[in-house]
Amino acid sequence: MVKIGLQIRANLENVTNLQPEGEDFRWYLKLKCLNCGEEPDHFQYLTLLESSPLKGGRGSASLVVKCRLCSRENSIDIIKESIKSYNAEDNLRFKTIVTYDCRGTEPTDFSPRAGFVCQGAETGTPFEVDLQEKEWVDYDEKAKDSVGIYEVESKFVKV
Repeated sequence: MVKIGLQIRANLENVTNLQPEGEDFRWYLKLKCLNCGEEPDHFQYLTLLESSPLKGGRGSASLVVKCRLCSRENSIDIIKESIKSYNAEDNLRFKTIVTYDCRGTEPTDFSPRAGFVCQGAETGTPFEVDLQEKEWVDYDEKAKDSVGIYEVESKFVKV
């Protein structure tokens, strides 16, 4: 059982409190089998809402996958308490926003997509954010200023 943290770094313009919205938020990851090294080229998603039982009655995980090459059952689970927001004071620095409990697999890539939310740094105006293009722009009517998230990067670290 290895705990791996997903870290992001972004340039926040006039916004703060960037975070996934709801337990149905989809974390899109590429996963590598630690037994044989197989790494499919497609993203798989996991959510807090979905849970699959592990073989042998050892509990459950957010995602249980069987490796195409070696047929080994691997799992990855979202540690709910580890989910954090990315704030204005974190600007341009890597910060762990979620930690995964990995068994037999590890994430190698993260694809940020729709489902994030943030708020205006000065006004608290709520915004829905889609980071599919690794950047997002909008306009805060209350502040009469543009808002945005740019240069989104991610990496994984062992916790």
